[in-house]
Amino acid sequence: MVRTILTFLVWMGFLSTIVAQPATNLPSTNTSLRMEQATFGAGCFWCVEAVFQNLKGVEKVVSGYTGGRIANPTYKEVCSGLTGHAEVIQITYDPAQISFSELLEIFWKTHDPTTLNRQGADTGTQYRSAIFYHNEEQRRLAEEYKQKLNEAHAFPNPIVTEIVPTATFYAAENYHQNYYNQNGRQPYCQFVVKPKVDKVREVFGNKLKAEALAK
Repeated sequence: MVRTILTFLVWMGFLSTIVAQPATNLPSTNTSLRMEQATFGAGCFWCVEAVFQNLKGVEKVVSGYTGGRIANPTYKEVCSGLTGHAEVIQITYDPAQISFSELLEIFWKTHDPTTLNRQGADTGTQYRSAIFYHNEEQRRLAEEYKQKLNEAHAFPNPIVTEIVPTATFYAAENYHQNYYNQNGRQPYCQFVVKPKVDKVREVFGNKLKAEALAK
């Protein structure tokens, strides 16, 4: 009986020590709980992925399809223009390092948001300029930014970017992921993707990860 009481008191003292420890000694909160998502369409997703994947605070960029009428579309089906999907990228980012407003700034400055269903030679509804917002705050910020750009006549023509609620996102086939980094010497990458990447380095160099600047 005495041994049982002593054992109990020892454990109580041990638990009291844990509870009394300051929060800084406890395991840190999982960083994934702080992450948010943004979904943008700005033409071919090879270009858009390359623009955003090297930004500080961006954990992951996945190329895919959203905003269409069928489930699990293939690249061939989306390219037909009959499914209604847009080629998009879904960004997972840390808002403590890069804000949604900063992502919007980069979005607006790295494609032409005034051409309907077209970016350069890429034409079709799958290449439309679009922001698929994940919450009311993203919708508000996107709408306000778009309005200010139009009022300031930042572009020669009105912005046609659609701002709509996020829909089911389907990741594209594996060969589309990390495309520019793996196929950078291909003609399309050299003549279409690389100028956008170079512009990000020039205009947003302070927002790039150190390893991206070292390339």
